[in-house]
Amino acid sequence: MSINLRRLAAGMAFTLLAAAQAVAAPTPVRFVLDWKLQGVHAWYYLAEDRGYFKDENLAVRIDQGDGSANTVTKVMAGVYDAGFGDVNAIIQNAATRPQEAPVMAYLIYNRAPFALVTRADSPIRSLEDLEGRKLGSPAGGAAMRMFDTLAALNGIDAGKVEWVNMAPNLQEQMLLRGEVDASAVFSVTSYANLLGMRQDPDQGFRWFHYADHGVELYGNGVMVSRKLLAEQPAVAAGLIRAIHRGLMDTIADPDAAIEALARREPLIDREIEKERLRYTLQNVVFTDEVRRIGLGDIDDARMQRAIAQVVDVFGLPATPTVDQVFSRAALPPRDARLVAP
Repeated sequence: MSINLRRLAAGMAFTLLAAAQAVAAPTPVRFVLDWKLQGVHAWYYLAEDRGYFKDENLAVRIDQGDGSANTVTKVMAGVYDAGFGDVNAIIQNAATRPQEAPVMAYLIYNRAPFALVTRADSPIRSLEDLEGRKLGSPAGGAAMRMFDTLAALNGIDAGKVEWVNMAPNLQEQMLLRGEVDASAVFSVTSYANLLGMRQDPDQGFRWFHYADHGVELYGNGVMVSRKLLAEQPAVAAGLIRAIHRGLMDTIADPDAAIEALARREPLIDREIEKERLRYTLQNVVFTDEVRRIGLGDIDDARMQRAIAQVVDVFGLPATPTVDQVFSRAALPPRDARLVAP
């Protein structure tokens, strides 16, 4: 073979190798959580440890967050491609900026975890007993904002309730001290906080979950940017597949999931975070609806009613459609998403 032919062959080999490496290079995905690391984030790290993102040829960077509503604004700003956050915040943004708001691609909290919690020895035994009582909430807290809807649906005079504002980290303390009669809380957070205070949240407290009393809101899930869904649909689908596998594995083996979380944050209380995870799965993830339609999906009619409730509470200027809020484009098949009764 002549020198020129050898050079040509070497050049072609280099070109083919470079092309192969380019094809094999994983696609970077920037992902943000809703809060600091907790048990409800364990499935993302279990998916990472078990190579599920790698299987989809994705290089996913997972960052901690500072609020489920802020996840939406960060994805809208283009800082992140996807994240774990609140579908109700998507609704609020879709009412004014429908072309910019992200879409929910895999709904995990089938029930928004809003609740009122009171002590077991409290005279509040039904929603009707709330009239004339003091309720605690951080200023502008989502559970407080939704209280008027809860009251209207259940014949309660919201004007007969006195609200006491406090810092989020004082809600359980002020309830225990008797400074408020009940608190409007994010149940999956308050439940774990009470455990951390050496309280028994099941026997020592009474819970009124909004979802049990007519409030139809969904909660947190995996949202993706419209840009990612439109321009890289295979990447969006791969991301959801990997997360779904991590969630299914977490359901099957919570201990392994908590250990994956602890490898990132060794200072977590494993037992409390495992209980937070268990409580979340049982109270806001596993529902009759999920057993019927599978993890990640929604009921369109219910979502439309939920959108209407959010529009009413926040006085939004427009009512988004279900398609502006949720997309099934990246969902795995239903059979793969079904969970045991």
